[in-house]
Amino acid sequence: MEGQEGTQQPHLVLAHKRFLLTHPDVQDIEKVRLKEEVFAAVKADDMVPLYETLVSEGLLEKDQSFLDSMRTKNDEELKRLEEKIADAEENLGESEVREAHLAKSLFYIRIGDKEKALEQLKVTESKTVAVGQKMDLVFYTLQLGFFYMDFDLISKSIDKAKNLFEEGGDWERKNRLKVYEGLYCMSTRNFKKAAKFFLDSISTFTTYELFPYDTFIFYTVLTSIISLDRVSLKQKVVDAPEILTVIGKIPYLSEFLNSLYDCQYKSFFSAFAGLTEHIKLDRYLHPHFRYYMREVRTVVYSQFLESYKSVTIEAMAKAFGVTVEFIDLELSHFIAAGKLHCKIDKVAGVLETNRPDAKNALYQATIKQGDFLLNRIQKLSRVIDL
Repeated sequence: MEGQEGTQQPHLVLAHKRFLLTHPDVQDIEKVRLKEEVFAAVKADDMVPLYETLVSEGLLEKDQSFLDSMRTKNDEELKRLEEKIADAEENLGESEVREAHLAKSLFYIRIGDKEKALEQLKVTESKTVAVGQKMDLVFYTLQLGFFYMDFDLISKSIDKAKNLFEEGGDWERKNRLKVYEGLYCMSTRNFKKAAKFFLDSISTFTTYELFPYDTFIFYTVLTSIISLDRVSLKQKVVDAPEILTVIGKIPYLSEFLNSLYDCQYKSFFSAFAGLTEHIKLDRYLHPHFRYYMREVRTVVYSQFLESYKSVTIEAMAKAFGVTVEFIDLELSHFIAAGKLHCKIDKVAGVLETNRPDAKNALYQATIKQGDFLLNRIQKLSRVIDL
């Protein structure tokens, strides 16, 4: 299940196609092609459990003779693997026994039998001594987790990997784990943490089994825009040579990033509209589509208002290339949600900013914490006196 350098793991490609098959925005003619490709992938790897799931979901039609032929092939291969394990245990050494068990684990992964694959990976781990090899087994488990979007399994596997690194482990695998953890954070809506992991891995990226480098840069830019301040965004993203070499290959992404930093808001909205389709059709980002749209708009509106004490709604609408009614409705939602620190003077058609004073806020927080501490001390002193 491990992808070679530059090649995405086939099962994760299949998982994305399966996701697109269920997506309402994908055209029917495109779904016909996707269905053929999914069926071909299932057939190539004799994926009986996945085939049965796809049939139950109505994504593929049931063909009993095809199902029986796949089961026969799987039974024959499983028998050969069992014989290989028995032979290794009787006649060969520990490393050969481990390799035989690993082959059985990879067989279950290949056919898409999640439960048996996890069971067999545990057996293989019990036969494994080297930390590096144990880490490779964790990566197989993580890939299974991302195939099924099992976040509980992914979280436990990441914790397990970190514990293994305390025993040792090479830098290459540690860097790979950062990308896995970044993808997990992004998939669970922790964009700030995801951006940190992705940015740490830009110059050492080797995790091609998860996604191509272009996709990695796409995720890095998207998560960074809503997580970093302007200075950090310039240093780590806008001027990063690794990003500059790739960003032009991804439609709208360069314009999206640079127009935000250069305060070209009309161009930003245009690029943002182009990117929305890409985000919506991404398997990991799709559940957070509406949230991400809100966060990006919060960032760009806050950046615009940062320069003004007051500004007319008409001027802001013109800067963004939208109508006054649209910007008025947009801002009212964000102000009500506490995302923007300003108020609308509808009569004068003016926006007045009321940004909180950071020093004053810190002072108030310190006073509040001090009062809380004094109350706790007084309660404790009464208990001691008793």
